[in-house]
Amino acid sequence: MGKKTNIAKAIAQMEKMTAGELRREYAELFGEESRSGNRRWLFRRCAWRLQALAEGELSERARRRAKELARDEDIRVRPPAEMDMADLARPADVRVSTRGRIRRNLDARLPAPGTQLTRMYKGHLYTVKVLDNGFEYDGEVYRSLSAVAFEISGGHWNGFLFFNIADPRKGDE
Repeated sequence: MGKKTNIAKAIAQMEKMTAGELRREYAELFGEESRSGNRRWLFRRCAWRLQALAEGELSERARRRAKELARDEDIRVRPPAEMDMADLARPADVRVSTRGRIRRNLDARLPAPGTQLTRMYKGHLYTVKVLDNGFEYDGEVYRSLSAVAFEISGGHWNGFLFFNIADPRKGDE
């Protein structure tokens, strides 16, 4: 009981530390500098390390099993060099970043690629095509709907509001 209480107190104290203090704590616990300055991440790693040192880490059997599972998984984050990214068939909510990592499109409001968005603005009808990697308007590709809205209106807009795209979490209003 005493050991767990001490760990809980140490973790409670760490929770009040600044990012700089947590970086020093990380260096002490892991024997190396942290490349991260993210306070929350540092706190979680330091808390985990304190618990692992006090309670013991994974058993050798658990480590072997984890290595087996990792080895069996066929993970590829980049396609072979001979493949063209445009030829890859992938779901509309998956995007490939320039660094080769696959990331999910987290905004459920965004329509599927190929969708045409229209907006009547100051008596003129504007049409924008949703692409895998942005939005096409007037022959140019933009990274965000807000950038397209700025191009059209000359003012700063939330692109979803400008094109009247509803938030599915709020329902149809």
